[in-house]
Amino acid sequence: MPELLSKDGTWQNEPLRIIQPNLQVLDTAKINPRQLARQIKDLGANAMVFNVGGIYAWYPSRVPYHTVNEHLPKDTDLLRDVIEACHEEGVKFIARFDFSKAEDQVFLQRPQWFVRKADGEPEIIGANRPGPWSLLMNTCLNSGYRNEDVAEPVLREVLSDYDIDGIFFNAPHYMFCRCRRCQSKYEALYNKPLPETGKELEPDFASRCIRDTMERKYKLIKDTRPEVPMILYYNLYRDNIYERIETTDLLCIEPQDVLSLGHAHIPEFWKPALCIKLGRSLPDRPAPLGIVHSCPGMDWRHTGLPPAEYRFWLAQIPAHGGQIWHSLTGVPETITDKRILDVVGELNHNAAKVEGYMHQAQPASQTALLWNADRSAEGWADGLINNQLLFDVLLPEQATAERLAAYRVIIVPEGYLYTTEFTQRLEAYVQAGGHVIAEGELPDEATGLPGLLGIAEERYTSEELLASYLRFEKGSGEENPLQAGLQQTELIPHRGIVTYCRPLDEQTEVLATLVPPFSPLESVGAPPERASLPVSHSDLPLAVRRTHGKGSTLYFPFQLSRLINEFKLGEHYQLLSNSVVSLLGEDRQVRVTAYHGLQITLFRKGEDWLLHLVNGAGRRPLATTLPLHDIEIELKLPDTGSAYTAEGLIDGNGLAIERRGTSVYLTLPRLEVWECIRFSPAAAQ
Repeated sequence: MPELLSKDGTWQNEPLRIIQPNLQVLDTAKINPRQLARQIKDLGANAMVFNVGGIYAWYPSRVPYHTVNEHLPKDTDLLRDVIEACHEEGVKFIARFDFSKAEDQVFLQRPQWFVRKADGEPEIIGANRPGPWSLLMNTCLNSGYRNEDVAEPVLREVLSDYDIDGIFFNAPHYMFCRCRRCQSKYEALYNKPLPETGKELEPDFASRCIRDTMERKYKLIKDTRPEVPMILYYNLYRDNIYERIETTDLLCIEPQDVLSLGHAHIPEFWKPALCIKLGRSLPDRPAPLGIVHSCPGMDWRHTGLPPAEYRFWLAQIPAHGGQIWHSLTGVPETITDKRILDVVGELNHNAAKVEGYMHQAQPASQTALLWNADRSAEGWADGLINNQLLFDVLLPEQATAERLAAYRVIIVPEGYLYTTEFTQRLEAYVQAGGHVIAEGELPDEATGLPGLLGIAEERYTSEELLASYLRFEKGSGEENPLQAGLQQTELIPHRGIVTYCRPLDEQTEVLATLVPPFSPLESVGAPPERASLPVSHSDLPLAVRRTHGKGSTLYFPFQLSRLINEFKLGEHYQLLSNSVVSLLGEDRQVRVTAYHGLQITLFRKGEDWLLHLVNGAGRRPLATTLPLHDIEIELKLPDTGSAYTAEGLIDGNGLAIERRGTSVYLTLPRLEVWECIRFSPAAAQ
């Protein structure tokens, strides 16, 4: 397997496959540097993340209060040996630092460095843990320990003494703290006292604290060794990704598959996909790194995820345009669940087959989901992925006229912040030929929004409706596009809050209406003789469509996303699919055989098109892989007159394709977990 391509200090811009052995201090003596470097390379990685400093120094540090791992060998420098061994194998060495905690003996000497709760007491981690361990205590992000007194001297020491290739900061996040330094900083920023609880903080304070401390570290690194890249987390929810990119070279995110939460609470199937989509929303940045822990929860960190579940979770990272980062508990000798190593090696070797084609490839999505970090956006993401509809994620800051114009359909979930400027931008986008789907309650202050969506200004919010239905109405002179695949039913289940509204004028088409509740819950089934609908038809809209200029809008005055989140009914998935597909029309780029659990993504690089398929069919957590058979694929290609060929990059087989008009058609005989099909002009082969 080839090592990283570049030799000039820009290796971080090349495709990466990273393995991080989470080191345990009691196993220090079991680390054989040369053997470990060979194992990492044999597992298909080209970079390794290795503990260097923070909670413990894995080298003979001279910085005061930097606790040295007492199990380090006395006759050699383990860190130096590991770095040299990695470089001999062509593996880059990324130094891991974690300054979020320190031992209690540090607290006794410098108590001002530690997090203080509302009652002034420090935060102790694992106080009830069995075994002969010293106490660990949370350090304050704004303190000297994480900045000028310990973290920064440690960074200077390592950068000066060791030939590291990169730096990663684990657990750099803000923890609520009421120490004197935090109080002073808060008062200076907001001219008011620091509140008693984290829930009362100004929304940007946590992100500001992270940025301030990481800005110092980033400057130190670049002033000392500018060729060394820094890696920093971003977050799908509580974060400002633009502040993160100000102080880092590479972004990483950690979509953990925490099965130990119990079946009812395991992470949604789309978590890795959505995490990577958000990271890829930033233009002109290296592909984001997706960290996947091998364990089904940190309380079970010494065993592995079920292999079928693990393969599905891992494959989403490269298939959505990210770079894989494996987090393992220990080194291969200490890993007792050897299934982990088989899956890691398999995924890395498959990723290596694809990464050269995917490097600097761009997503080819026709739909954008405006991300508001809310359950409503999650519901839309669930529906889009499960219906094999290509989409990108855009943050509010990215919803510029230029970015919107690149998509045929824009989805605005309930609760999205409509400003007057954003509404005007949407109106211009629609007039120019774009299509908007919106749902839920609309803010009163968004001037012009009701008219854009085809409803009158006057509207009311209902109570929580139960035992209600959505009725499909006949379209004007055509079949109702929202009823495709549902022609044999007039009604589908509805529940929730409705915005009572009326069409703006005759140009607004009502595609669905509300059937009000026929009964309170306590009597829906008793007696059945009285179950008739008191009102079988109303003129209260549940879906309205309106044409504006060259484009159109489709508005659901209820939360379709909530129905998907709560009930997972096929009818709701079909309605969501129909809403997007009807707006894409004949321009829909990809059609595949519909399988619940199948994910697809499409990328373009030059004249090549790269279609990824990831199989997550079955009840999660997946106990076994359920192969999908005879997946029919239609892909629209530019009408250049070129003949195209197709090959599966992972299984290495050519695929027979047929071209009809501007589309090519093929059938993928079998999909186990992940395949990437490359479509390319025959002349380029």
